[in-house]
Amino acid sequence: MRVRELVWRVSADAPAYRTRTTAVELAVMSAENTSTLQVCRSCGGGAPIDVHFCPKCTKILALGRHGDYFSYFGLRRKLTIDGAELEQRFRTLSRQFHPDYFYNASPVERRASLERSSYLNDAYRTLRHPIARVEYLLQLEGMPAGGNADGGKHVPASLLEEVFALNEELDEIRELRAGGTSPDAWRPRLERARVPIEARRAAHETELQDLAARWDALIDRRADVGERRTVLEALRERMLERNYINNLLAGIERELAA
Repeated sequence: MRVRELVWRVSADAPAYRTRTTAVELAVMSAENTSTLQVCRSCGGGAPIDVHFCPKCTKILALGRHGDYFSYFGLRRKLTIDGAELEQRFRTLSRQFHPDYFYNASPVERRASLERSSYLNDAYRTLRHPIARVEYLLQLEGMPAGGNADGGKHVPASLLEEVFALNEELDEIRELRAGGTSPDAWRPRLERARVPIEARRAAHETELQDLAARWDALIDRRADVGERRTVLEALRERMLERNYINNLLAGIERELAA
C-alpha cells in the first residue's frame, strides 16, 4: 500500500472528536495560539497550526512551528479535561503517527512521524495530570511557578504561621534526638506536626480546583487579558505555596527516617 493511501486510511479512521470540534471552537483555538499556519515540506502548501496532516497532499506535517500541548490534542487551554477523552485522542493520534505507517515513506515523513510521536507522548504525560497541567498553562502564559526547589527558597506569607510553629517543633525534636531520647517519645510529635501541614495541602488542592473552574469559565466566555491574568496570578501563588508545603512534608519525612 502506498504511503498516501496509508495516510488517507488513517485519516479516515479519525475519531469522532474531530467531528465534534465546531467551527467556532477551531476559531477560538487558533486565536489562542500566537502562530496559526505551518508549511508542508512535501508540497509547500499551508496548513492550520493545529492539524497533523497536510489538507492538500495528505502527508504528515513536520513538527516545526507547532502550537502547544492543548492544541496538539485539539483542545482549548482549559484546565478541566476529561481523562477518558484525552486517552482516546492519545491512542488515535498514536496510531496515526506510528512509524510503521511510514516505513517506506520519504525521510522527511519518517522524521515527522517520529517527532510527532515523541511530542505526543510529552503532551499526554503533561496534560493527564492536573498539577502538571496547571504548571504547563502557567508556563504558556508566561507565569511559570517554578519547581519544588524554587518553591522552597522563600516562605509564602500565607504560610508564615505554620512554618514558624513547625520549625520550633523540629528544633525541639532534634534536641531530644541528640540527647538520646527514645524515638517513642519524639516520633509521635513529628506525626502530630505533620497533620496541620497535610490539612493545608488538602485545602490548597480544593483552592486549585476552584481556580481551575474559574479559568475555564473565563476561556468559555473569552474574557479579556486582565480577568485572565488575575486568575493566573492566583494559580501561580497557590502553586508556589503548594511547592513549599510539599517541601515541608518532605522535611518531616526525612526527620522520621533519621
